[in-house]
Amino acid sequence: MFIAPFVPSPSSVVEYMLKLADLKSGEVLFDMGSGDGRTVIMAARTFGARGVGIELREDLAKKAMGSIHESGLEDRVTIINDDMFNVNLTAADVIYLYLTTSANEKIKPKLERDLKAGARVVSHDYEVVGWRPEKIQNFCEKPQLGYPSHTIYLYRKP
Repeated sequence: MFIAPFVPSPSSVVEYMLKLADLKSGEVLFDMGSGDGRTVIMAARTFGARGVGIELREDLAKKAMGSIHESGLEDRVTIINDDMFNVNLTAADVIYLYLTTSANEKIKPKLERDLKAGARVVSHDYEVVGWRPEKIQNFCEKPQLGYPSHTIYLYRKP
C-alpha cells in the first residue's frame, strides 16, 4: 500500500534536517520511504551514521542499492524493500519522514510502539498530529529568492 508519493527532498534540505536531528556518528537513522537513498547515503557519508532505508517500490529500492554500491557504503547503509509497517524500528536513533500528514498519522502508532526513549523523529513539511514538536524550523533553499521554503519538525520520544 502506497501511503505517500515519491518526491525527493533536495540535498540541502536533507542536510539541514539531519543537523537539526543532531545525527551523530555511530547512530542509526531509518528513512521511512527512502526513495532513491539520498538521505541514508548522506547520513553515512557526511554524518558517519548507519543508514537504513525502507522503500516499498522495488524500482526505487534497486536504484538506491546501486547508488549505495557506487558510493562504497554497503557496510553502513542498507535498503529494505518492504512495507514500513513490517520493519522493526527499535534500533533507530533518528527517524526521517517525508510523507504526508495523513501518512504520518498512520505510522504514528508504530513509532510510538517501536521507538526507544530519546529517539528523534524529523519530518519534512508535515507534522505528526498529536505530538508536540521540540523544534519547528523554516528552511529556505534559496534565501536570495525567498523560496522554496520548507518546514521541518523535530520530535523526541520521551
